[in-house]
Amino acid sequence: MPLEGKLTILREEREEDVPVFLALRNDLATQAWPKTLPPDFTMGMYRQRHEREFTMDRLDGRFAVEWKENGACIGHIGYTDLRPRWSAGIGITILQDYWGTGAGLDAQETLLKFLFEELGLRVVRLWTNSGNPAAIRLAEKSGFRITGRGREAVFRMGAIYDGVAMDILREEYYERHPELTDGLPPLTGDLT
Repeated sequence: MPLEGKLTILREEREEDVPVFLALRNDLATQAWPKTLPPDFTMGMYRQRHEREFTMDRLDGRFAVEWKENGACIGHIGYTDLRPRWSAGIGITILQDYWGTGAGLDAQETLLKFLFEELGLRVVRLWTNSGNPAAIRLAEKSGFRITGRGREAVFRMGAIYDGVAMDILREEYYERHPELTDGLPPLTGDLT
């Protein structure tokens, strides 16, 4: 089932998207973590990475980001580590040609709406690094706040950066979106 934003559509990944995903994986500018280096993924490696056995108990979701204007696949977005009705982490990567177009923000907002409205999550998290200020600004535009910092945790492109943890709570999401109604009751009591 595709998720439709104003500028983008989040849809299933297709075979014809693999070259875009491979280009993103091998581009140092779109990679945030040292575990992805060196950027030498091959088409076969990437196809194998995306093959997975189907299960009804899915703890992650991956979507191709399609630019509505021309139908092109321009990146991918997804959630991982789903704890049903509680939390998940998200990640997004967009082709550099579409940076500054609003595509990243639109895709991120579309996924957040799905996670809060359809999956009923309480918190959504993401991780980036201090050497990626554009990712931090993008997250902040959707209401994410910096909640943690791992000092000198990332070595990228010859420099050392802090790892940055960010999150947005359900209440914060709905405060930012008064056009939506939160159908879940607020948490009460001590959760510790």
